[in-house]
This record gives sequence, structure tokens and C-alpha cells, in this order.
Amino acid sequence: MTDSITRACPAKVNLFLRVLAREADGYHGIETLFCRIGLADTLRVVRTEGGVSLTVAGANVGPVEQNLAWRAADAVLAATGRRFGVAMELSKQTPAGGGLGGGSSDAASALLAVNQLANNAVPRAELLHMAYRLGADVPFFILETPCALAWGHGQRMLRLPQLPPMPMLLLLPGTPVPTAEAYGWIDEMRQSAGPRGAVALDLDVLRSWSDIARLAGNDFEAVVFGKFPAIRAGFEALAGTRPLLCRMSGSGSTLFAVYRNDRDRDDAAMQLGTRHGITVTTSAG
Repeated sequence: MTDSITRACPAKVNLFLRVLAREADGYHGIETLFCRIGLADTLRVVRTEGGVSLTVAGANVGPVEQNLAWRAADAVLAATGRRFGVAMELSKQTPAGGGLGGGSSDAASALLAVNQLANNAVPRAELLHMAYRLGADVPFFILETPCALAWGHGQRMLRLPQLPPMPMLLLLPGTPVPTAEAYGWIDEMRQSAGPRGAVALDLDVLRSWSDIARLAGNDFEAVVFGKFPAIRAGFEALAGTRPLLCRMSGSGSTLFAVYRNDRDRDDAAMQLGTRHGITVTTSAG
């Protein structure tokens, strides 16, 4: 019987993100293209006699009992009758609250690891329901797919083939963006903007970086850039390094750029320095 499991918890970016209308429950629908990237946390889960414990290194993520990984582990233990407990060690590399899905990925890894310790007692479909209850990005990480087209509240997904690996540069301005307020800003902006145009997606164009670059966009950018000049300045500087694709991930504030080769990416990192925030080299696809 396995007594410990170690899993990587990869981050993601949104290659495009459209925010749809506010629904009757107060939440917005979305349409987005998730892409897993090379940056990752590491989660080690060890079987214990009972309870859930979590230690975190590398970032301050707030009270342990509110951490998504802790809640995920507790949910699986509850569903399987609490026949054992777990001690978890989380090493953070993904910045918290930057639109990269680090907490959601940690939660997905906790769900999968604890369920594996329970001999996969929770069926896959129920595990996806648990993931959705934890957060909109968690189901994507449960699928363990490199890319997925998602819509609704992120719970409906279409797996996509892996894109060719490409060098990526992240720019972390260090300015937190309140996600709930950002949705409100979009609503305010749209009250006077009129109806939106139609968009047709062809799966063939989601297999090529150059085609995705033409589709790419993030509805949060218009409102976030207006509220946070430092994030706008970082985006303009990153776009000035001539990447193939440059966008903000999620509701921000992390910015990312995809390059044609490692040299272009590394030159961009040197050009930017630390004027607009911390840069992180990684890969996508």
C-alpha cells in the first residue's frame, strides 16, 4: 500500500478569456482557452492516522484551513469515511493571486493524491464535482490535459491536443487585482458599450500558436489596465519585446509572452530587467 505521494502542481495561463453576461445567480459565464505551463508547485502527501495537516514553504497563503489544498484533502477524506488522515507539504513556486491558478492546481493535486491513497475510492465524475465546488479552475487541473477549451463557469471543457512547446516569459507586476471587483468593472463598462460581436471558433485554429495569437484576447485587460497604470506599463513593455503572443492571464495581474525561441525570450528578460516587476522564464505547450 502506498503511504506517500509527491505530485507536481503546474500553473496555467489563459491564452484567451471572454467574460460573458452576468447570470441570475450573480456569476458570469466565461469562455477561455487554458494552457498548462512549466512553472509548478510541488505537493507531498503522507498517510497518517487521522486529520489533515498542511505546511507551506515559499509563500504566505493565509490560514491553513482556508487553503484549497487543505479543503480538497478534507473533502476526499470525508467522502471515504475518514479511514485515515494526511500530512501535506506544499512547496510554492507559483505566485499567489496572479491569475496563474496555483491554488487551484494545488487543490487538484491534493484531490488526486489523497484519492490515490484511498485506492481511488472516489469515482472520477465525483472528483470533478468536488473540484468544481472548490473553484472554477480546479476541474481543468483534474483533467491533467495540457490544453482545454472551457466555458460556462469553467466546468465544461473540451480537451485539446498539446501545442508545440514554446518558450514563455512571465512578468509579475506585484499588484494584486480583486477578481470580484474586476467582474463588476466589466459590467459597468458594458452598460454603455452596446452588444458584442459574434465569435466563431474552429478547432483547427486551436492547434497552432500563430492562429491562437490572432484569436488571443482577455476581456479583463480593458478594465484592469485602466485601473492599474503599472500593469498597463508592464504589458506595453512586454509587448515591445516582439513576442509571438502577449496577454494578461485570468483577471491579472500576471502578464505572459510566448516567443519563437529561447534566445528571444532570454533577450526579452534582460531588456525588461526589474523595472516592471519580477520576470520568470518558463515554457508553454
